[in-house]
Amino acid sequence: MEQEKTQTRIFLWGMILSMTCWGFSWTAGKVMTSYGTPMTISFIRFGCTFISLVPLLPLLKARFYIQRKGILDLCVAASMISLYTFLFFKGLVTGKAGAGGVLVTVLNPIVSYGIMLVLARRRPTRTEAMGLLLGAVAGIILTRIFTEPSSMLQAGNIYFLCASFCWAILSLFTSRSSRYGEPISFSFLMYFISTIIMLFVAGITPVMETFQRSDTKFWLNMFFSSTITTSLATTFYFFATARIGASRASSFIFLVPFSAAIGSWIFLNEQPEWHTVVGGMLGVAAVLVLNRKPRVE
Repeated sequence: MEQEKTQTRIFLWGMILSMTCWGFSWTAGKVMTSYGTPMTISFIRFGCTFISLVPLLPLLKARFYIQRKGILDLCVAASMISLYTFLFFKGLVTGKAGAGGVLVTVLNPIVSYGIMLVLARRRPTRTEAMGLLLGAVAGIILTRIFTEPSSMLQAGNIYFLCASFCWAILSLFTSRSSRYGEPISFSFLMYFISTIIMLFVAGITPVMETFQRSDTKFWLNMFFSSTITTSLATTFYFFATARIGASRASSFIFLVPFSAAIGSWIFLNEQPEWHTVVGGMLGVAAVLVLNRKPRVE
């Protein structure tokens, strides 16, 4: 019994560390945008992630296999994560890492929930409608679309907003990955296809130019972003979900927007602004409302 409590405690601390890494990856992404175009940085990140997953497959004893009927989902997922990553870096070129991290990570679950309702062709309940309304208000405050309409383009918010929709669509397809084989194998193939896509889109010459400009600072941030965050932290999240439960694990995602803001404040000297703080808190409240279990009478 004591051993089980110790293991659970380790998983909980591991989740806190993993979510902090997810938030800090926005800071690492901002640093890398000064070395190349969003397409070339995306290609290198996908390539490094793919390579870092190679030793994990035998370590986790995962079968390198996917059913034929899952190939379409795999290709769509690879296309969506390619577009999401491009928008991620494109937004960071002009936008702030902290503000973008809060906006995207807060809106992702809200947008996903809205898409789910549309696909299910059902009207939201009163609680769901309240959560979605809170999410809409959070989005308006975070993007400052009414107070400063020009900020949608100037601050990169339009790219971050589009990235949220891409991630929501991506989640629909990756959530079905276990139907076709091991989720880690699905991710491995997804990143392989994404690497090919981005190499084709970016081109060899721009990629080589980015390599020439790269230095120790670039590769440290790339290693953190691709290997520590995407491969290790995300893999740990999947294992922790199986250990402590999906609902308990998903609650730790609320740490991501705050760690993104804190990371950009510490490493990039980005001062959190009022709209980021207020919008982020409203977004977290919206997700809590949407995930609230109905009361049993």
